[in-house]
Amino acid sequence: MEGVEIFYREAGPRDAPVLLLLHGFPSSSQMYRDLIPRLADRYRIIAPDYPGFGQSAAPSPDQFDYSFDHYAVLMDKLTRKLGLQRYALYVMDYGAPVGFRLAASHPERITALVVQNGNAYLEGIGEFWDPIKAYWKDNSADNRERIRQAALTLEATRWQYLHGVKDPTLVSPDAYMLDQAYLDRPGNNEIQLAMIHDYRTNLPMYPEWQAYFREHQPPTLVIWGKNDQIFLAAGAEPFRRDNPGAEVHFLDTGHFALETHGPQIAGLIRDFLAKH
Repeated sequence: MEGVEIFYREAGPRDAPVLLLLHGFPSSSQMYRDLIPRLADRYRIIAPDYPGFGQSAAPSPDQFDYSFDHYAVLMDKLTRKLGLQRYALYVMDYGAPVGFRLAASHPERITALVVQNGNAYLEGIGEFWDPIKAYWKDNSADNRERIRQAALTLEATRWQYLHGVKDPTLVSPDAYMLDQAYLDRPGNNEIQLAMIHDYRTNLPMYPEWQAYFREHQPPTLVIWGKNDQIFLAAGAEPFRRDNPGAEVHFLDTGHFALETHGPQIAGLIRDFLAKH
C-alpha cells in the first residue's frame, strides 16, 4: 500500500463471511495466532500488521506519516485490494481507533463489531493516561524519554500482558518477548513514540464514533478484561448507551484478554456472529 509492504495473515474459505482483525499496541497480528484457527472453519479471517508493527515494513517517521488517520486509510486500501466489500471487525486497543474510523467512514461495509478492550468513551480513560497526556502537551526530549521508559521497555510490555491476570502461567512469555523484539528493532522506538503522541487525535473523535453507534446500530459484541488499567472497565458499558442492543461481557483478566480467555472469547464470537 502506497509503496509500503503490508503483511497480513489470512485463513478460512475465500467465499465465507469476512472478519477483519485489527491488533493493538505493542503487538501485531500475532496476538490473534490462537483465535484465527478457532474461527477459520466458518469465516474468512484477515489480520494485518500496521506499518511499524510485526512483519509489515517500518519506514522512518521522516519518510512516512505515522498516524491513526493514515493507518485507517491504509487498512481501507487493503480491504479494497483484497475485495472485501463487507466485513465484521474485531478491534482491540489501537485497533479500535483504526477500526472505528473505517466504520464511521463506510458504515455500509460493516456487518458487525467485536470490541475487546478497545475504547471509544472518556469513561475508559483513567490515571494511566496522565503521563501520556503530559507528553501530548509537551513533546520534549524529557517527556519522550519518560514515555520510552514507561511504554517501550520489556518491563512495560510484560506489565501490559500480566497486570490484572489471575494466573500468569496462562500467558505465554513468547507473546510479550516477541512484541519486545519488534519494539527493540533499530528506529522502532521513534515510530512508537510518534504513534503514542498521535493518540491524542482519537479522543476528540469519540463523539463522532458514538454518533455512528447510535445512527447505524451495528451488531456489537463488547468483551472486556475487567482488570485492565489501560482502558478501564467503565469504558465498556457506555457502548449500550448508544447501542442498546450491544452485548457486553466482562472477563476476570487484564488488557490482553485473548492470552488467558482465548477459547471463551472464540465461543462468544462464534455465537454472536452466528446470530448476525
